[in-house]
Amino acid sequence: MDGSKEKIILNVGGIRHETYCSTLRTFPGTKLCSLTEPNASTLYDYNPTTKEFFFDRSAQLFGYVLSYYRTKHLHCPVDTCRSVLEEELAFWEISDAQLAPCCWLKLTNKDSQPEEFNVWDENEHADDQCLIVQVERRDFSWRARWQPKIWSIFEKPFSSLSAKCLAIISLLFIIGIVIIFCEETKAQYEYSAANLTIFGHSDVIHSIHEPYYHQAPYLLHLELFCVLWFTFEFSMRFFFCPDKKKFLRNPLNVADFLSLFPVYIELFTAEQIQKMPNLALWLGFVRVVYLLKLLKIFKLIETPLILRVLSYTLKSIIREICFLLMILAFETLFFGSLFFYSELLGIHSSYRADMHFTDINICFWWALITLTTVGYGDIIPFTIFGQVIAAFAAIFGMLTIIIPIPIFLVKFKGYYAIAITKQKLKMSKKQ
Repeated sequence: MDGSKEKIILNVGGIRHETYCSTLRTFPGTKLCSLTEPNASTLYDYNPTTKEFFFDRSAQLFGYVLSYYRTKHLHCPVDTCRSVLEEELAFWEISDAQLAPCCWLKLTNKDSQPEEFNVWDENEHADDQCLIVQVERRDFSWRARWQPKIWSIFEKPFSSLSAKCLAIISLLFIIGIVIIFCEETKAQYEYSAANLTIFGHSDVIHSIHEPYYHQAPYLLHLELFCVLWFTFEFSMRFFFCPDKKKFLRNPLNVADFLSLFPVYIELFTAEQIQKMPNLALWLGFVRVVYLLKLLKIFKLIETPLILRVLSYTLKSIIREICFLLMILAFETLFFGSLFFYSELLGIHSSYRADMHFTDINICFWWALITLTTVGYGDIIPFTIFGQVIAAFAAIFGMLTIIIPIPIFLVKFKGYYAIAITKQKLKMSKKQ
């Protein structure tokens, strides 16, 4: 009998398939190709009565595998899970890289699930897992016994009634410190404006007008009272946190730590501040971190799903954002330099004496404002060449900002669909 006409019977999942041995030899080194070897009946489940090989695998997917040997084009069903398909292909010793582009795109859009997003659910319970591990170490010290309770009270507002009360007290202190900060800014402005209006130079400022905290000492006392509470709260959270490295990597915790210093520095360096009024202004600048404490309000309410998805989307495209900023920086330097020399050449050629900029750094400022389509109008081009450069800068700025938007929307849509699916699965498990 002609070898090319020799047939073989395969029983996969109860469905019998009959094909030529030459078809299975299309891809050497695969499992189906090894069935054509003489000793195949001893290696695999072979029934000599029916003269067929039996495999307890998916009959539906095997039809596509056999079609791959016939046509050399690997396709898959629309409703196939990617992990199931990869498992079947691995069993038949076929690489998933052979998948046709049309089916590859369908699977990628349907079943792709980035690793960054898989960590989402794990992060929500990471602290609890750290505490469980510490308890399993059989550490019977008082700190090990009280750490889960105290950490939950200070970090998880909805864990108990005492945690809710503590969260409300902390919220009142945060609102109070923000109000005090606003009042201090008014006093600092009045103090600085009065000194600058009367004298105009700083060597005699402190000799006539007292600092703002001498005119309104109650503000400093109230601020000190609030900061003492924040110091106690930060110390407890840091001492009882399960993972101190992770705690210090949190930007909000760093802001809490920095917000403790301005009042203490102002108290211990009162005499130096009277001699150097600018130091008080710098301490006031550091006090801006008080406003970051308002973000803790989100702990008192459940963070909307769309905001959590937004944060993970930004993390996933951080590389694209950095590349975009590099392009924007290059455009700023390029168009700023062109604008600088075009205006200089135009002024010299027309014998104009007025200069609306002093150095190239101001031109870089103009370029950045123009590229971002803000356009304050404080610097405008007077020459024709400068106006042409300004037009191109505005066009390139719009393109630089608009082009990455579809990338962000596509990733956000995929993450949001996955998040909705996970939320439905959680609700169904609870029910």
